[in-house]
Amino acid sequence: MTALLDRLLDTRRPLLLVTFFVALCTLPAFFALPPSDRDESRFAQATKQMIETGDFINIRFLDTARNKKPVGIHWAQAASVELVGAARAAFGLPRAPENPIWPYRIPSLLGFWVAAAATFLLGRTLVGPRAALLAALMFTTSLVAVIEAQIAKTDAALTASVTVAMLLLARAYVAPESFTARQMAAFWLSLGVGILLKGPIAPMAALLAVLVLVAIDRRIGWLGVLRPLPGVLLMLAVVAPWFILIGIETQGAFFREALGGDLGAKLRGADEQHGGPPGYHLLLATVTLFPASLLLWHALPAIWADRRGRVSRVLLAWIIPTWLVFEIAPTKLPHYVLPTFPAIFLLLAGWVLSGERKLPPRWLACIGIVLWAIVVAAFAIAPPLAGILAERSLDPVWLLAPLAAAALAWLAAVLLREGAIGGIALAGIAFAPLLYGLVLGATLSRLDAIWIAPRVAEAVRASGGGRLASAGFHEPSLPFLLGTDTLLVRDGAAAAAFLAETPGGRALVSERYEDAFLAARPAARRLAMIEGFNYSRGQRVRLFLYGN
Repeated sequence: MTALLDRLLDTRRPLLLVTFFVALCTLPAFFALPPSDRDESRFAQATKQMIETGDFINIRFLDTARNKKPVGIHWAQAASVELVGAARAAFGLPRAPENPIWPYRIPSLLGFWVAAAATFLLGRTLVGPRAALLAALMFTTSLVAVIEAQIAKTDAALTASVTVAMLLLARAYVAPESFTARQMAAFWLSLGVGILLKGPIAPMAALLAVLVLVAIDRRIGWLGVLRPLPGVLLMLAVVAPWFILIGIETQGAFFREALGGDLGAKLRGADEQHGGPPGYHLLLATVTLFPASLLLWHALPAIWADRRGRVSRVLLAWIIPTWLVFEIAPTKLPHYVLPTFPAIFLLLAGWVLSGERKLPPRWLACIGIVLWAIVVAAFAIAPPLAGILAERSLDPVWLLAPLAAAALAWLAAVLLREGAIGGIALAGIAFAPLLYGLVLGATLSRLDAIWIAPRVAEAVRASGGGRLASAGFHEPSLPFLLGTDTLLVRDGAAAAAFLAETPGGRALVSERYEDAFLAARPAARRLAMIEGFNYSRGQRVRLFLYGN
């Protein structure tokens, strides 16, 4: 296995290999997964409204201002949607009537590829081409990165901007004498793009790393190659126009709500019940960094022992302070630490390929093995269990994931006994696309019970179409699929009033509101019933579609 890894890393087309693994890990589910609730559909619907109205300054979800994140991802999504539409027209293909989600996911997929490619292209001067390629492959097969690449929101694209900026910062630190004006410009432009994507995260990572390095080294001379004054002006040239325009358009409401509302809520407490104790991200690292997380637990002592090396120092300055910020913040989600992953994998790859590899204490290795085995077991159990709980049936395809997970666990156990660290790295890279394809592509996309909005949209179209009012089911995927004029009303009486006033309209009412709806509109005709499991709320639902 180690010899196979050597052959893989000695390829003459490393960037093509990275691109191949990006496609292998994402494409089986990229087109198949319907729009998910809730953030993805909120982002995509806001972008769709920009395209519909031609207003690319204000961000709105239906009739509500969405003053949470900057505009960058919406511009990128709008560009990808328009390019897909232009390509369809060029080839004589009609626009898809069902408004597919995948064109809105393209910026996330591209961000995933850029982050992986930058890990190799910019990382090779830090750790060498073979270790940089191994790190890029570990990144392309890491669980959270693969998931974020297939969701139409900010985090994969943000990771790309942070990766480019931080690896250029690392170059400036390690070899300031060879740092060029183009690299300086790329550093500040990447920070500007990061601000347009998700506000302060990208500059925060860079600033924290600089402060740590300056505090440790007690020297600042290397910062001169970054040319802060023209660099900041270049960064402001990227971000200032939209920030000025949105400030004028909203009379400052965007900044009050984004900083005091969205960001402030995350710092004051667990926003939208997304909380966790300090150590949350560390506890989840075996999951988020899977499958390479098995090796990470083994590598930690050696990585820390080498912390005084210039390359290790700058990569740890990238990882540790940013990671600690997210550990301290009350609001936590697994993908928050994703922008640190390229640095983690560069350090891990260097350890894997090191000739003099320091092994960890037995207790630490055992903890890592047990946690990793639990994650593999979850991959084995999840598809059939999800099928039984959501569909109340068992598709034979869902039994393939347990077989693949068992094969990976067996191979990892054999290689661990032999001490074949390189073989374990290769096994994880090879098996990850198979597991993701089976769990995301062959299982998740086929669980009809959890994809309620697509089945509602299908029922509306099958009944002849018409504007919809929904009472009791307000997930953002519904207006995304059925149109911006979809109404999310408060109760059955409001749905009945809408149906009475709207010729050809449709009303969707949950079981909870059906009696009140029929009391107000007894002549309504039931057109369809949709049952399923609303994973956003964790409950089974029964919905009824009515017409006049």
